[in-house]
Amino acid sequence: MDVDHVSERTPRWGLGDAAIGLLIGWVAAPLLIGLWAGATGTPANRTTLGLLAVGEAALWVGLLGAPLVASKRKGAGDLGQDFGFAFRWSDALVGLPIGVVCQLLLVPLIYLPFQHLVSKQDLEAPVRKVTDSAHGAGFIALTIVVVVGAPIVEELFFRGLVLRSLQRRFGDVWAVAGSALLFGLAHFELLQLPALVALGVILGVMAVANKRLGPSIFAHAGFNLVTMIAFALQR
Repeated sequence: MDVDHVSERTPRWGLGDAAIGLLIGWVAAPLLIGLWAGATGTPANRTTLGLLAVGEAALWVGLLGAPLVASKRKGAGDLGQDFGFAFRWSDALVGLPIGVVCQLLLVPLIYLPFQHLVSKQDLEAPVRKVTDSAHGAGFIALTIVVVVGAPIVEELFFRGLVLRSLQRRFGDVWAVAGSALLFGLAHFELLQLPALVALGVILGVMAVANKRLGPSIFAHAGFNLVTMIAFALQR
């Protein structure tokens, strides 16, 4: 067996690449938001669709750029082979219902013991702040970003690069737990943290069980879609 040939196929990407991606996203987002606010004269305490778009695009530079660069420079150069970025026709049929059930049943169950301490309005506040800034075509564009863009980018990063990096070192259980915790913490929402971590665990289990990201991407999309539909109906 050609040892050199085998070593060339061994992925060299890992948690360092994920850390760099997060750092780039976290630094770029507030920086570009500040520049955009200054250029447009938008008050710092006001949420607008433009600020949201700039912030999300900056964050995605890190979250999407990290697996793309890692795969090209340190892996097989194929997102499917490196991170399981692949789909089957049945992924939507499996993933979407799981995401919907998580939003409608899992989240309320998680907060049931704390219903006297945490209100539904408190839990909805971060998302409502975002959706209230978009109307008409802007709301449609925001929905596409939340339901299509975010699941793809976040699953490729958290259940692709992060989970598989942890998986190589610590095994499936710690990989699922670690990627779920990082997924929750990365949203910087303390009240929503338990639900986000629980969702991350389910998405991680799906990614490990299926060895590809298709089902978890659709589950993530279904989870977010329920939220957007609910806010659309409240308008």
